[in-house]
Amino acid sequence: MIRKIFKRKNSNGKIKEFIKKYKIPREYLSINRKSISKGVLIGLFWAFIPMPMQMLAVLALTPFIKFNVPIAITMVWLSNPITMPFMYYIEYQTGNFLLGNEGLENIELSLNWFSNNWDKIITPLYVGTIPYSLGISSIVYFIVNKLWIDSVHKEKSNRKKNF
Repeated sequence: MIRKIFKRKNSNGKIKEFIKKYKIPREYLSINRKSISKGVLIGLFWAFIPMPMQMLAVLALTPFIKFNVPIAITMVWLSNPITMPFMYYIEYQTGNFLLGNEGLENIELSLNWFSNNWDKIITPLYVGTIPYSLGISSIVYFIVNKLWIDSVHKEKSNRKKNF
């Protein structure tokens, strides 16, 4: 099923013209299990890292790793202004737990408070980022791979039943 969803979106003539015009390598837009899985992995990895310009970090990997770039960029959008405070708070608390710190009390959502406490926030935040960035992206990578393989097997068995 997951395979069919991605394969359905592949038939737009404007996209083919765009690819040809700007000479974009097809590997960055290919729709296969490995490309989609890698795109999900890379996108989610960068989505959990608190930094500006996460999409540029995804694009910086394109010369070294072949993956579906639109999928990776879409995964980065999971960390958006609505989800970021919750994600970063959980990462901060996880970092404090892993470091054995107590954490700050009386947290305020103001630039003045953040600038005054930046040195106390940054280390636990990035330490707490590691398990989420590596763990969740890896788990989802394996889930997408498994769903894709199951989808192919199910499609093959349905074809055999119809003949």
